[in-house]
Amino acid sequence: MDILMEGCGSPARARPRTSAGGDGGAVSTVIENLLLRKQKLVEQLEKAPSVEDRDKIEHQLEQINTALDFLDRPGARDAK
Repeated sequence: MDILMEGCGSPARARPRTSAGGDGGAVSTVIENLLLRKQKLVEQLEKAPSVEDRDKIEHQLEQINTALDFLDRPGARDAK
């Protein structure tokens, strides 16, 4: 899955990693959904007419980045 997200985190996030563990597929699906949402927000950010709209979108992007960072941590996929 190649997603271009200029200025929004590392390119490594554009490719979800999967593990051979039991819930790797579920985590991968969550990551894919987050990345799709992030891509849509980045597109909206480019077209946002007001500072308030941009602030709201940037806040949502921060939340998505936090979630992606958490899911990318070692052991996060093995947690039950």
